[in-house]
Amino acid sequence: MFSPLELLRDEPLAFFMLAISLVLSLALHEFAHAYAADLQGDRYPRAMGRLTVNPIKHLDPFGSLMILLVGFGWAKPVPFRPEALRSQRFGAALVALAGPMMNLLLAIVGLIGLKLTIPDPFISGGTLFIDQAGLRGQIAIFWVSFSSINVILAVFNLLPLPPLDGSRLLTIFLPPKRHNIIYFLDKYGIFILLGLLFFGGFTFLEPIILAVRRFMFDLIF
Repeated sequence: MFSPLELLRDEPLAFFMLAISLVLSLALHEFAHAYAADLQGDRYPRAMGRLTVNPIKHLDPFGSLMILLVGFGWAKPVPFRPEALRSQRFGAALVALAGPMMNLLLAIVGLIGLKLTIPDPFISGGTLFIDQAGLRGQIAIFWVSFSSINVILAVFNLLPLPPLDGSRLLTIFLPPKRHNIIYFLDKYGIFILLGLLFFGGFTFLEPIILAVRRFMFDLIF
């Protein structure tokens, strides 16, 4: 798996852009979970100090270290009480969905920032080329990095495997007689996820990630 620390040695500016993008993206992802729970009447995330965009409240020290070392990590999950939500059937799924939706919104913000920086970037064969020279070029690279990271986070978190957000959506789409699948994934999902990551990285998600990025790019440009 790719280690962002490799960038620190060879391309320190790219490393810091990546670090800032990740910190902002992960913090706002968790804030969205807290905000969604709060909107539905659960004040527990607010009481725990998670209804904030302050990254310090959301970042997990070990999870952040793992991002630097192996390119995969996590933030602190937002605690909430499903029984306190107004919607007992859809409430938990809506809280879970808020995080990836925030990332998709941030990805669009990143592309809007890119358009404001470079109104007509050069594209060849679906690949974006940006002249990195000068301040404008560096700002454009940041927006591309920020947008790309948020697309990856959104798609990855929608996988229906615990502890990812997508696992909560199974309670909506699976009929009660199929909830044994949910129980199985609750028990073994983390091992399936780790196996996918360590043996395949994000390669199995690349077609989806590229399709989402292309759709958003066409939407903005």
